[in-house]
Amino acid sequence: MKPLTEHDIRASFVNSTKGEAKRMHVPKDLGDRPWDDLDYLGWRDPAAPDRSYLVIELDGRLVGIALRRASQAGHARKTMCAWCLTTHSGDGVSLMTARKAGKSGQLGNSVGVYLCADLACSLYLRGKKSAGPGSRFKESITIDEQVERMLSGIRAFLDRVNS
Repeated sequence: MKPLTEHDIRASFVNSTKGEAKRMHVPKDLGDRPWDDLDYLGWRDPAAPDRSYLVIELDGRLVGIALRRASQAGHARKTMCAWCLTTHSGDGVSLMTARKAGKSGQLGNSVGVYLCADLACSLYLRGKKSAGPGSRFKESITIDEQVERMLSGIRAFLDRVNS
């Protein structure tokens, strides 16, 4: 992924008002991010841990979505991320919901998906971050194919946000 600026990020959101995008906390460490290892930029809001954000380049344009982490009672079992297929114990995977874009979102409609709570799917796929022993299974497809599978899942979710 190419490095992003704060302005690029704020202008990309499809399911937030301009005021919401202006008030969101953008990461201060944009210059230190491992851009070559990222397929999208994802982060949790330090001021509101139930809020997360994701920005990805699709078809030559940036698309950002605001996500909410659903409250959950702690579960001891392992759960798998729908995008990168990394398993986490405890609260490492969360149901993330996104308000739909446009009128539908204004009416309160949303969509959800179970994701790595830290939104670090790109790093888990590449082995740059670990969720512990047994969190990633050996696959017969290449890393590039795994990344494409993850990106297909992201595109499908964004299609649901925009529909």
